Amino acid sequence: MKTLQKTLFALAAGSLLTVSAQAAVSYGNGYTGQPYVGVKVGQFDLDVDNADDPTAYGVYGGYNFDPNFGVEAEYVGSDDADYRNGDLDAKTYGAYGTYRYAFPNTGLYAKGKLGVAKTEVEGDYTVGPVRVSNSTSDTGIAGGVGLGYSVNPDFGVEAEYSMMDSDVDAKLLTVGAHLKF
Repeated sequence: MKTLQKTLFALAAGSLLTVSAQAAVSYGNGYTGQPYVGVKVGQFDLDVDNADDPTAYGVYGGYNFDPNFGVEAEYVGSDDADYRNGDLDAKTYGAYGTYRYAFPNTGLYAKGKLGVAKTEVEGDYTVGPVRVSNSTSDTGIAGGVGLGYSVNPDFGVEAEYSMMDSDVDAKLLTVGAHLKF
């Protein structure tokens, strides 16, 4: 990882640990946090010439330390997209610190996340009688913004736009649903 990425990751991790340690002190009103799991579907936007953008499918889970701050992990993979008479496949694995702002008197909230993600892109195509395989993988800083709606205290939906900044530039637009318990 580059020095700037390492510095930003260390700063984000340190801030997250500080916030989570203060949450018990600041929110001593009985709030103990809330885990959640969900699924998402959307579209990758990859920086690959002559390739269709693959459809993305994923799972995610996290823990809200309080109504605003939390952590989240996700895995998003894709179906095979057309790529030079062949296929293109993408995957990303990420870990993030999250912040949610709940709009007053509604179930609507805005969400931001910042963390680190590994993105893998693999392409197979044919040139004449020869089958060619290309693959690349890199880890870098990732982040996203989204808008969500809490249907009830145990179920929510959200739309999200994420960017993975590495040698494999990828963007991801998804909609998802999650269960809180």
